[in-house]
Amino acid sequence: MVAVTLMWSTAGVVTRHLDAARSFEVTFWRSLFTALSLLLILPLLRGRRVFGNMRHANASFWLSGACWGVMFTAFMLALTLTTVANVLITMSVGPFLTALLARVFIGHRIPVRTWIAIVTAGGGIAAMYGAQVSPGQIAGTLVALCVPLVGSINWTINQSSHQKTQQNSQTKEQTVDLVPAVLVGAVFSCCMTLPLALPLQATAHDLGLLAFLGLTQLAIPCVLAVLCARVLKAPEISLLTLLEVIFGIVFAWLGANEVPEGRVLLGGTLVIGALLVNELLGWRQRGRAEVVG
Repeated sequence: MVAVTLMWSTAGVVTRHLDAARSFEVTFWRSLFTALSLLLILPLLRGRRVFGNMRHANASFWLSGACWGVMFTAFMLALTLTTVANVLITMSVGPFLTALLARVFIGHRIPVRTWIAIVTAGGGIAAMYGAQVSPGQIAGTLVALCVPLVGSINWTINQSSHQKTQQNSQTKEQTVDLVPAVLVGAVFSCCMTLPLALPLQATAHDLGLLAFLGLTQLAIPCVLAVLCARVLKAPEISLLTLLEVIFGIVFAWLGANEVPEGRVLLGGTLVIGALLVNELLGWRQRGRAEVVG
């Protein structure tokens, strides 16, 4: 999951080097290249029957696909309406929303350590960007809120589906593979953004960068994230996604010469520290449980 956030975090620095593509066009091309990449990846990962099996998918599959599509689209749309700082602060509520949904809908008991980590990490994000937030950008904030809200729903769907699969692997409805739902999301995002992206202005250089993002910043990490959801609890996954902010700062520093300020380094330390402590305590707890078992 750490590798997933590392790949996700390349979007900012790469888009800084685009020539002409902007806003919805960036989202359209990135989603299109994601879909094309998944058309090659999924048969290798799941076999040739993967697309045929999608026709028999249940409601959870299509809902997960819709979630991916909204997440792919809302992030870029929010950036056109408000500052990056405002978007990132809004997205930092993701772990809290995921913890609540997982508790209400699938009965996850959230350890105290995870609640403390969520609050600490959220405080770290706020420390990094709080001073840059401009009040009054309500529309952008509401759109940005779609990302953590829909993301928390998506992680809960994945976790719930995996639990049902473990309980009864013989029931087809409970064993539907949610990995191809990422493809559904990419196609959904393409359809939503194409009318708003016209006229297309991307250069060949832009298309190369966006193809790179489609493959390595969305297709591969999103598939890996779904697989991670079978091992990690939904709140833990959502908490780990905050590492995207930290990695994004480093990439912008190295690749776009955006030197972080002192409060950014302080906030980043809080986020990384909260994640490390939570995961280390979790590993120790799971290790003791295995010994007892």
